Amino acid sequence: MNTNYRKPLTGTQLDYFDTRQAIEDIERGSYQKLPYTSRVLAEQLVRRCEPENLTAALQQIIGNKRDLDFPWYPARVVCHDILGQTALVDLAGLRDAISEQGGDPAKVNPVVPTQLIVDHSLAVEHGGFEVDAFEKNRAIEDRRNEDRFHFIEWTKTAFENVDVIPAGNGIMHQINLEKMSPVIQARDGVAFPDTCVGTDSHTPHVDALGVIAIGVGGLEAETVMLGRPSMMRLPDIVGVKLVGKRQPGITATDIVLAITEFLRSEKVVSSYLEFFGEGAASLTIGDRATISNMTPEYGASAGMFYIDQQTLDYLTITGREPEQVALVENYAKTTGLWADDLASAQYERVLTFDLSSVTRNMAGPSNPHRRLPTSDLQARGVAGQWHSPELDNWQGNMPDGACIIAAITSCTNTSNPRNVVAAGLVAKRANELGLVRKPWVKTSFAPGSKVAKLYLEEAGLLTELEQLGFGIVAYACTTCNGMSGALDPQIQQEVIDRDLYATAVLSGNRNFDGRIHPYAKQAFLASPPLVVAYAIAGTVRFDIEQDVLGIDKNGEPITLKDIWPSDEEIDAIVNAAVKPEQFKKIYEPMFNKDKGFSKAIDLKVDFGDEQNPYIDPLYQWREMSTYIRRPPYWATEGEGALAGERTMKGMRPLAVLGDNITTDHLSPSNAILASSAAGEYLAKMGLPEEDFNSYATHRGDHLTAQRATFANPKLFNEMCRDEQGQVIQGSLARVEPEGIQARMWEAIETYMARKQPLCIIAGADYGQGSSRDWAAKGVRLAGVEVIVAEGFERIHRTNLIGMGVLPLEFVNGDTRNTYQIDGSETFDVKGQTSPGGAMTVVMTRQQGANAGEQINIPVKCRLDTAEEVIVHAAGGVLQKFAQDFLEAASND
Repeated sequence: MNTNYRKPLTGTQLDYFDTRQAIEDIERGSYQKLPYTSRVLAEQLVRRCEPENLTAALQQIIGNKRDLDFPWYPARVVCHDILGQTALVDLAGLRDAISEQGGDPAKVNPVVPTQLIVDHSLAVEHGGFEVDAFEKNRAIEDRRNEDRFHFIEWTKTAFENVDVIPAGNGIMHQINLEKMSPVIQARDGVAFPDTCVGTDSHTPHVDALGVIAIGVGGLEAETVMLGRPSMMRLPDIVGVKLVGKRQPGITATDIVLAITEFLRSEKVVSSYLEFFGEGAASLTIGDRATISNMTPEYGASAGMFYIDQQTLDYLTITGREPEQVALVENYAKTTGLWADDLASAQYERVLTFDLSSVTRNMAGPSNPHRRLPTSDLQARGVAGQWHSPELDNWQGNMPDGACIIAAITSCTNTSNPRNVVAAGLVAKRANELGLVRKPWVKTSFAPGSKVAKLYLEEAGLLTELEQLGFGIVAYACTTCNGMSGALDPQIQQEVIDRDLYATAVLSGNRNFDGRIHPYAKQAFLASPPLVVAYAIAGTVRFDIEQDVLGIDKNGEPITLKDIWPSDEEIDAIVNAAVKPEQFKKIYEPMFNKDKGFSKAIDLKVDFGDEQNPYIDPLYQWREMSTYIRRPPYWATEGEGALAGERTMKGMRPLAVLGDNITTDHLSPSNAILASSAAGEYLAKMGLPEEDFNSYATHRGDHLTAQRATFANPKLFNEMCRDEQGQVIQGSLARVEPEGIQARMWEAIETYMARKQPLCIIAGADYGQGSSRDWAAKGVRLAGVEVIVAEGFERIHRTNLIGMGVLPLEFVNGDTRNTYQIDGSETFDVKGQTSPGGAMTVVMTRQQGANAGEQINIPVKCRLDTAEEVIVHAAGGVLQKFAQDFLEAASND
């Protein structure tokens, strides 16, 4: 700690660290030129960095240099229950490993405050048109997830610094925005900027408040939890100047889908973006959060907005204490984090986006950055010939492009009251005109916060949504995460029998193939009010701007413009109905630590009682659980143990893949089908099919989660082809040297039994999507040691390293096609790993006239920092921590 720069913060009992002075002592006049991100990163260096290393670290920031690593110490970790639980399962397994080697397991704890929100375990089995759908879905969630919830309850008391928000209370990102982030922290008498990492790629949601919040995988989160810094180099910081004003009738969703397309085209992958300008100043925090939330969809690491009056107004309306609001303003203005103080900030690159250019938009199919203007539905081949069956005789007659799912879901939109109120007003007008949802459309409304219910009730709009089938089914991440639940059996059978082009429309942020529902062939993103309109239309073949939704009582046609609310109407309701006391009513009891977790858990039986609490520092693993199982990362024998030592020699490809492979391809999160490898395993373990749940919920059990590796039915493994040479779609692999095509899991089992080292060859943007550590764990446990790709998404690359998998990148514009790789070859890696260093992959052809030929493929090592080289050499994050922990214990 550099006490020379510690000063009193005027008007408070707190101190702060004067980063401006520290920077000016090195180079006068440089602080005012620094972007917002640089100022926050510099502050934590001044506060946390060793004095002898401070000047060199700050010079990296001042000079916009990227040749030295420096430590970043996030203030807290936020987790949803899927990755948060698996991270804590890993720590529980680490305790076992430490204990077996003579260490004290009770000393293995998160040292950084860790907040776990149970929000990813509920499936919409009961749609929003059913009475008591919320209660029914919650009851199923508790029943299916009892093993998981039992473990999570144990972690609350067994681990220090872990707080849990129980199921049924909201989505991690929205709670983070509305309650958990103070924007400015006050600890141990010191004020400093709030920062966090979260086990979800959409953690940047809270960047809208000026909080650097980065999505990471569970493995990197574990590193931060355990007190190790996240080593980083100064990121590329790109300014995005927003100009103009949005047009009437345009929602924040329309804006963010246009921005996502624009920024993807500008190649901002892994950059930290800072939105500024008059356009940014005019956006509410709800609007800003919609943009920040979609950060992973445009490929960036952060989507920052400055602290300004909008920030203070939002903190006030969401029920933050006046003293905290005053602290945020005081600190920001004192330290140069207030918007007005960033007028001279300089960026290496500035992009300009005109808000007035935005029209009504959707996105899709298949990719969130594939913008689809609603005015172009006919021209793009989405809308077309369609018919509307008689509502009382639709069975067997569902239209082409039928919307089998219409969901208002995801923190992307429900954290913005304007979007939710707009949906309510569309429903109200539709009800007045006698419009109804089509009966084959499974509708649902899953807001990210319970506050949404209160202000909708206040505005009289909740009953309007319920009447149209959009009753509240959950406060959880549902459809957007593939937790759509079962379809009506008649609808599902018709989709199968007719091979119907069935679709989903949702107000989420992800629409990758195979993600939303196994029987929805494609999915489209849209604003909440547009989702309501599509539930009425019933098909994406409908031209939502032009076609007739129905006929009014006077025989006049009803189109979208007849039910679309004005901005003035939306704003009037938001201003009147959204109140600070609503947020306090919801969040004060939610954050009461004395509140129990789940009625499904008997604390007296499992954990002692209130008078004599006893928590064993070692978790008592349930032998037959398919949800929670002791992890195998330290084991050398048995099913699930790592497939031998890494030699990076004689590797065979498990898959040869194209561009845009997502973590949904690598480890899907949606419902488990009985015909899948995981489904067959669960049936063998005695689970009834109705309780198979989702892949996501079983990630605490490696024996189930392994069977999800490449289990996406939309996968195209170029090793598997038909007689005409066309790539076959499906979860398939080809076992070599026999050349036998098999289901992916059977191929993995075969290779595991042989202890065959594996690799993966891929195209560009490998690992897009969710921050899913099992996308790395699954391939590593299969025996994959190396992945050679044209490029990697940031979070997945970090997860691979955390599991001891080496990411290598083609250079000189080379691709898998340059070397005509077909998967029959074997591969060796030569050279020393170093940050960004040159290495060589030696490919040996095994078949054909050129059998035995060796080709040297130059590659770039994508271990980007010295710390990553060390972690990879240790075999991964957990192995490195165990080594360090035992070494430190032996030196005590």
